[in-house]
Amino acid sequence: MGITMRAAAEPTSPESPKRRRRSILERRRIVEETLAPGASVARVARAHGVNANQVFSWRRLYQRRMLGGNTGTTALVPVTVSDPPPGVPLAPRPSAPPPVESPVPPGTIQLQLPKGRLRIEGAADPASLRVVLECLLG
Repeated sequence: MGITMRAAAEPTSPESPKRRRRSILERRRIVEETLAPGASVARVARAHGVNANQVFSWRRLYQRRMLGGNTGTTALVPVTVSDPPPGVPLAPRPSAPPPVESPVPPGTIQLQLPKGRLRIEGAADPASLRVVLECLLG
């Protein structure tokens, strides 16, 4: 019966790879790659040498707009409105599209639930509606 001794873990050598710190811009670029239609988070993460769980974490930050930059904002362009030059006819205004008839009559609330459909017709009392929704949602 022999005793096996295991050597203690050696401190990291200078040759071992260090963790790479990614800039916020680089994280955003990786996350935006994963948001493309048909993109796989695992494949994008692997291509950049990042753990997929880390990319999912960055995605959550990105969606909360906490990954720097003004993601999702629209740039405004300055516009100047002026009268048309004399002799230029004005373009006719487009007419409003015809109203689309809804299959649900006005004053109706329909909720599709996993176990069925709830339909409330007419004027719904807000207090009663709150009680019904609280019971349904738990």
